[in-house]
Order: sequence, then structure tokens, then C-alpha cells
Amino acid sequence: MTARLSPWLIAFTTLIYIFLAGPLVIVIGAALSDTTYLTFPPQGLTLHWFVRIFEIGAFRTTIVTSLQIAFLSTALALAIGIPAAYALNRYRIQLPAWLSTLFVLPILVPEIVLGFSLLRSVAAGMNAPIYASLLIGHTLIVLPYCVRVISASLSSFDFSVEEAAISLGSPPAKTFFTIVLPNVRSGVIAAFILAFITSINDVSTSIFLTGPGISTLPIQILAHVEQFFDPVIASVSVLLMFLTVAVMAIVERTLGLTFLAK
Repeated sequence: MTARLSPWLIAFTTLIYIFLAGPLVIVIGAALSDTTYLTFPPQGLTLHWFVRIFEIGAFRTTIVTSLQIAFLSTALALAIGIPAAYALNRYRIQLPAWLSTLFVLPILVPEIVLGFSLLRSVAAGMNAPIYASLLIGHTLIVLPYCVRVISASLSSFDFSVEEAAISLGSPPAKTFFTIVLPNVRSGVIAAFILAFITSINDVSTSIFLTGPGISTLPIQILAHVEQFFDPVIASVSVLLMFLTVAVMAIVERTLGLTFLAK
């Protein structure tokens, strides 16, 4: 006998979906409006504002910069986070317990405080270039996600398999790349996605580290809003949403996002 769903449960679920999808619908509608100001529902439909994004040089430049910073910072965070997560799980008894907390500090510290600290210590103190300062800042803010997510995957890994392979003559480095890493591929994929999305949408840290000639897309959006109130802002937001979906689709095609379900 099939159980009947409660009308209250259906209504509650519908409200949740409206709450989640409502802002997306509003932003997409505003981006397609043919008015010269932000409005919803749209007064006619046009793709003019999407074309306008690439006619503005600042948006073209910052899109490229944001993509570069997001990919490079994610790659650096994974290069640091994978060995760190491996060591924290492989040698959890020998290592001090507080060491795992060290990698969570960038999340515990407010991003505004972190951004100001990086401005004083890296950008001003070390006189580092703006691009390098942004790369360091974004690597720091996404590193905790890489360490924690990959650690969660390694926590269920049986390290006796690795020890058996080494005892049979397999070099430690080869054992890591052929046995350990394939078994935590789902964690690496999840860490990549979380880190990339966090980096490309970051505002609080980036606003302290950008400077003349180099900025990120979210900071350029803020600068545009200060002077204009046209649908270009909504169009850029839609572009960011589709960019995030595109990255996830590429990861699924190349690495196999279905492993996340395992």
C-alpha cells in the first residue's frame, strides 16, 4: 500500500524550492529585460546586456583574471592540501592533535580580518605584486576546504593496503599515486569544486588585495554598481552561475563526478 504524502510536507517542500530558485529566476529575468535599469518582471526580452558585458573592457579583463586566480589558487591548495590531509590521517597518532586545527584557521578568522592582514603583511609588508597577493590570499581561503574534504575521504581509507603494496616492493611514491590517490578521487573532485567556487566568488579578501590594473570580477561588479544601475550586473551574475555549472560539467566529463556518490 502506497503511503500518502502529507499536503503540509508537499507545501513545505515547494516553499523550499521557491526559496532556493526564486532569486535565480529574478536575476535571470532582470538580465533579460530590455530596460536601461534593473527591474523584475522584465519589460520585454533581450540579450543586449550579455553582449554589453564583453563590450566593457574592465569586465573582459576581470573575467580572465578571476578564472586564472581561481584555477591557480585551487591547484596550489590541492598541491598543499593533499599531502597535508594524507599526513594528518596516515600519521594521526604521531602528529599533535592541534595540527589539524591549523589548516582550519583561515575559515575561523573573518575574511575581512584575513584580507586586511594580508594587505599589511604581504601586499605592503613584503611589497608583493597585486597578482601574487591575490593568489596567496585565495590559496589561503580555499586551503581549508581542500584539507577537510580530502581528509574526510582518507578517514575511511584502509592504509594497510598501502603498507601491503610497499611490503611487496612498490615504491612509496608510486604506491601513493596508484593506490591511495585513486581511492580518494571523489574527495579531490569535491575539494576542487568547492575551492574553485569559493575563489571565483570571493569579495571580502579580494577587496583588500586588488589594485590599479588588476581586479577580480566580483570587485568589478561592486565598482560598476557604484556608478550604474543597469541590467549588466544581473547579466554578469547569470554568467557567473553558468560558469560555475560549466566547470562542474567539465569536471564530471573529465574526472567522473559520479564517484562523489560512492
